[in-house]
Amino acid sequence: MALITDSSIDIDAPAAVVWQVLTDFDAYGEWNPFQRECSSTLKPGDPIDMRFHLGPGGLKSKREYIYEVDEGRSFSYRMKPAPFGAVRSLRKHTVVDLGEGRSRYESHFEITGPASAIVKLMFGKELVGSFAAVTEAIGPRAEEIARA
Repeated sequence: MALITDSSIDIDAPAAVVWQVLTDFDAYGEWNPFQRECSSTLKPGDPIDMRFHLGPGGLKSKREYIYEVDEGRSFSYRMKPAPFGAVRSLRKHTVVDLGEGRSRYESHFEITGPASAIVKLMFGKELVGSFAAVTEAIGPRAEEIARA
């Protein structure tokens, strides 16, 4: 059974500012409650290295790979495929320009494949809550930067 979670937030900041917040990986520890560290070139095929809170035991490390980038609008990444496609993931960040200095951030995350039910059982609630918390945190961060 797949785990899919989507959330969005309208933000009183231009899309370019929201994109800046999303791609300023060095600053994630200042505002992102889930991914505390992140680094990537944002080039398709290149790694994205993350440190995040999930489950007991402090920060976890994960390397995934940039899948698609639409500069200024969206980027996505996936985990390295598990043997036999047992588990697959997709994380996508999208910024929508609403005009008049406003924008919308859209978050999408999915875990699919035959073993996705195990991930959902073990971490489903926590992952859904964590991605929702990131969505809620990006708005105030972008609005603060836009006011500066």
